[in-house]
Amino acid sequence: MTRDGLPEPTRLRGRDALGLGLAGVRGRPGRAVLSALGVAIGVAALVAVLAIGTAGQAGLADQLQRLGTNLLTVTSGQSLTGGRAELPEEAIGMISRVAGVTSVTGVGVVPGATARRTDLIDPRVTGGIAVQAARLDLLDAVGGTVGSGAWLNAATARYPAVVLGAVSAARLGIDRAGRRVYISGGWWTVTGVLDPLPLFPDLDRSALIGWPAAERALGFDGRPTTLHVRAADPMVARVASVLAATTDPRHPEQVTVTRPSDALTARLAAMSTFTALFLGLGAVALVVGGVGIANIMVISVLERRQEIGLRRALGATRAHIRVQFLTESVTLALLGGLAGVTLGLTIGLAYAAYQEWPLLLPWQALLTGVLSALTLGTTAGLYPAHRAARLTPTQALTTG
Repeated sequence: MTRDGLPEPTRLRGRDALGLGLAGVRGRPGRAVLSALGVAIGVAALVAVLAIGTAGQAGLADQLQRLGTNLLTVTSGQSLTGGRAELPEEAIGMISRVAGVTSVTGVGVVPGATARRTDLIDPRVTGGIAVQAARLDLLDAVGGTVGSGAWLNAATARYPAVVLGAVSAARLGIDRAGRRVYISGGWWTVTGVLDPLPLFPDLDRSALIGWPAAERALGFDGRPTTLHVRAADPMVARVASVLAATTDPRHPEQVTVTRPSDALTARLAAMSTFTALFLGLGAVALVVGGVGIANIMVISVLERRQEIGLRRALGATRAHIRVQFLTESVTLALLGGLAGVTLGLTIGLAYAAYQEWPLLLPWQALLTGVLSALTLGTTAGLYPAHRAARLTPTQALTTG
């Protein structure tokens, strides 16, 4: 009792409030699961999108770092007569003398030469795999790696040895070095199989042989069809501006200069855009889940008016009732949020592993999921909690 003879005001401790909230959830498990499911779906969408976006951007950034932004590709365009133009044989030597160029290499398509798995296939049935003559420094220039066997060297480049791109090897049914392929009337030994080169599909689909072997055995004229140029980072733009005129001074308009890293940069920008779009969709799903919790809590208040009236009659204040229902709403949202974080993280990491991206744990995604659920539970529970707190003991007991 106080000095005025009134009862001591009751206090609702945090542990008691949590117990009341959990009791409300446990009392209606089916309804609680359905309420939390909407939040779980929204949070899972947010976390999965953030996890996939983080891993994808890390994978592209890693690929961009390996490739470098200082690589330029020179190809022949259309000639004035409408056919395919040819790069001059001396183009590599001329480009190597440009200030800022650190290295230059290339490949040349061997006309009429195709690689086949066997010599029993009629040439009229299938065109076979394109054959390209390659310089020894090509693999370093494009940032490629050998999945099986070894790349061409000074010895194998002079003999019937071939390295297959990833796609060409799959089409020929060859997964390792040591096999043989049939190229223009003769058998060539596969010394290596390359890993995929996403930015160089022409190499992926080709059979690569040494420059000297192509000239001696297949009548290659020594004209490159694609050049790969490395330039010093501060001078990439300047080198790109003079490459066409340097490659073919007489017809620079027939030369195309591209920067492979631009494709990766564009993919990074596109991925960021799609991530923002899917985050918006996830937020919509999360809001729908919050509306579901609010509806369930309003129904719960209507069904539990006698409980509210009894607690008010026994001394519970309006604040106690408000905290009780707000705690129940937040508990439902947090349960759904934790389930959504777990599901979203599992989906994100599984997709990253499938795409062979770096497996990163996006802490910002986990934090966003939990905070979103907490905010949503609080917002969704404000109106039902306020409505429950407005009931007087008499109103609550007489309307039961």
